[in-house]
Amino acid sequence: MRFNRLQIGFLTVALAMIPLGNAFAQYSSQVLARIAEDGVINVGHRESSVPFAYIGDDGEPIGFSIDLCLNIVEAVEDEIGMDVEINWVAVNPQTRIPLMANGTIDLECGSTTNKLSRQEQVDYAYTTFITGTKILTKRDSGINSVDDLAGKAIALAQGTTNERAIKAAIEQRNISDVSIQSVRDHSEGFLALETDRVDAYSTDDVLLFGLIDKARNPDDYAVVGEFLSYDPYALMVPKDDSDYRLLVNRTLVGLFSSGEFHEIYDKWFEPLSIPMSSMLQTAVDTQTFPE
Repeated sequence: MRFNRLQIGFLTVALAMIPLGNAFAQYSSQVLARIAEDGVINVGHRESSVPFAYIGDDGEPIGFSIDLCLNIVEAVEDEIGMDVEINWVAVNPQTRIPLMANGTIDLECGSTTNKLSRQEQVDYAYTTFITGTKILTKRDSGINSVDDLAGKAIALAQGTTNERAIKAAIEQRNISDVSIQSVRDHSEGFLALETDRVDAYSTDDVLLFGLIDKARNPDDYAVVGEFLSYDPYALMVPKDDSDYRLLVNRTLVGLFSSGEFHEIYDKWFEPLSIPMSSMLQTAVDTQTFPE
């Protein structure tokens, strides 16, 4: 049989598409299909969100959220039937959502609050921690609450719920002459406080306790004030891939129901003397769905 040029062209295109078509036809999840094709899962991580995700002494990411994500990576490997390489991608409050939205990362392991406005660009797995905005300051600063920030300087990480909470509290309470210094992340914010460039730094209270734990002189610092926000943390996943999100959530439910989630929690939070809150325990109980 002889083929004309047009037929040969169509045949060439069709043959070229077979491997890609088969790879994606095997999975209803685009994320899993891409991981299976490349043999790589791209995992976003924070570098200074103690104890959720930060760089350990060996230069590798460690922490509570990292341990949860490593369990998810194992579940991905079981699902696609092959070992995968983890490509660790450092993220910060300004880059984490864009990098998830544009497909650079497949999973984000940090200390990210699940917000409805963020769900316009990304998706979230089940809640894994509950916290809220408070203030870190030096014990001799005279700051005991947000009301004491008048005439003071505070560092805030750009693009965070904490930044919005502090600014809203300042406006609602008519606190005057507050100097706000924008920083990239927790380590930069704490350094500004440590070197007296600001009088306070604000983020979620659990992260503030983590910063104190890593400080050269922990007794110099105090976490003060009432909660100024409600922040449920969740692992971030790509939008519009319900099958991949289900795999992530199924993994978390397995950790919830087996008790391993509590073991991972104790590993990272007992050294900080932070027991599991009743709110988080309730969240774990209500998210332990039957198979």
